[in-house]
Amino acid sequence: MSDPSPAAGPPSSEAARVVDLRTLAHLIRLSNQSGTLLLMLPTLWSLVLAARGRPAWSLVAIFVAGSFLMRSAGVILNDLADRAYDRQVVRTRSRPLASGAFGVPEAWLTAMALMTAAAALLIFLNQLTILLSPVAFLLAAVYPYSKRIVAIPQAVLGAAFGWGAVMAWAAARNSLDGPAWLLYAGTVCWAVAYDTIYALQDRDDDARIGIKSSAILFGRWTWLAVGLSLGGMMVCLVLSGWMTGLGPMFYAALVAIGGFLSLQVWRLRNHVPPELAFAMFKQHVWVGVAVLAGIWAGFR
Repeated sequence: MSDPSPAAGPPSSEAARVVDLRTLAHLIRLSNQSGTLLLMLPTLWSLVLAARGRPAWSLVAIFVAGSFLMRSAGVILNDLADRAYDRQVVRTRSRPLASGAFGVPEAWLTAMALMTAAAALLIFLNQLTILLSPVAFLLAAVYPYSKRIVAIPQAVLGAAFGWGAVMAWAAARNSLDGPAWLLYAGTVCWAVAYDTIYALQDRDDDARIGIKSSAILFGRWTWLAVGLSLGGMMVCLVLSGWMTGLGPMFYAALVAIGGFLSLQVWRLRNHVPPELAFAMFKQHVWVGVAVLAGIWAGFR
């Protein structure tokens, strides 16, 4: 007796599109926007500080959209550069490029499309910000390869993330003043700290396959390096607040933030399993939100 059920055939185009969209979402880490927020928050610090608590909503929208687009493009560029290494690490071997679920040419096209969309936002900004923008694109392209050369690639990441704060200040004031550069330096210090914590997840694998990392460089002194980096961040924030005349609420917020960060540094003195390292890394999103709230409150 013949089987009345239809023969299995190739997946429909609609099903293929769903699979591709899911793979694309995985590629750009759509379900985990911690990186986008860590890129975006220093730009918001800068906008609020430069505008004395009243940033233009159009600029906020532009930098929020730009942060999402640039971070999405950045993780694709990172995965393109690291796909051979990612196959050797348990945590990353399932990434679409490492696993072969997403093609390399398609990934390049997607990254270029995202960066083009980010560049298109520049038409709404002033000439100074446009002149600063090539540095942002250059740093985004350089960072994925810095892990092969630089002992602390986290500093390169910080340079890339911090440049958004410089551009935001230029967009708000059409000038580059001391507080903008202090926010930039503070963001670099912050990124070294939180990305070193993030790198603890892969320290053994990175050492085995030859990837450079501050978590490897600092070794058992990681807690001290993170503490010094966070201390540098706090000094930069205090100085930027002082230069712009922020009120007591800002410094009260920094005291609370400093207490929380001290607890993190103390925890790093002991072994930190990968799950805890990732959780501690994600807590820095709330640190950034608290800094933003403190800057805003400082003008009240």
